[in-house]
Amino acid sequence: MKVIGTDLYEHGMDAAIKEIIALCDAPAENRLISPSDANVLVHARRNKAFKAVLDQYFWNLPDGVPSVWILKLKGAKQATRCSGPDLFEQVIRATAHLPIKHYLCGGAEGTAKELAEKCLEWGNKNIVGYYSPPFKELTEKDYQEMAENINAVQTSILWVGLGAPKQIYFSHQISKFTQTKFIIPIGAAFDFHTGKVKKAPRWIQKCGMEWFYRLCQEPRRLGKRYFKVVPLFMWYCFLGAFGKRQ
Repeated sequence: MKVIGTDLYEHGMDAAIKEIIALCDAPAENRLISPSDANVLVHARRNKAFKAVLDQYFWNLPDGVPSVWILKLKGAKQATRCSGPDLFEQVIRATAHLPIKHYLCGGAEGTAKELAEKCLEWGNKNIVGYYSPPFKELTEKDYQEMAENINAVQTSILWVGLGAPKQIYFSHQISKFTQTKFIIPIGAAFDFHTGKVKKAPRWIQKCGMEWFYRLCQEPRRLGKRYFKVVPLFMWYCFLGAFGKRQ
């Protein structure tokens, strides 16, 4: 079901997690899953090249309460918010005693290692590798070398935390060289779960104001993005409500 032109998964977080776990028994297909927030949806609406990449993803999950509201108004009664940080934690906990191997790729130097340690606290010992990619324009050789390490440890799920839209492109590109079951870009999950960024209280998330909470935390980094994205998201939703092009 579409929200401003992008198909979003409408069956809820629990169903998504169950299906991810079940498909880890299937052959490796590098299925791409993006928890897509308003920033991603608006960028896809305005950038045809990015939209073309995003449309190749296996799922786009509704990572935002307003998107869930729209899905429910359209009849998707089972839709729930599927944020990257929540999806990551729940999958890691749910697969703690299963032969599903996880690889962490992203964050500043040392963050992926800290996240691996957090996974151990959650009872999951199946973190088979972690890596923080350099902050530079990556070449095909760079992707191939990263993929060799990921493939060598028989990774089931590759988790990517580089921020959008970069992580969407990165995940799509590295999928050309990997042999995994899933590649899932999860954005701020690396920083949230390692304590580098404080997560909004649950009640703020439920009322759809997490963006404002994060803006108050990081005004310089997020100010320009949110003051552009939020009005555009509302405008595109308004157009969609009146039958304009999605």
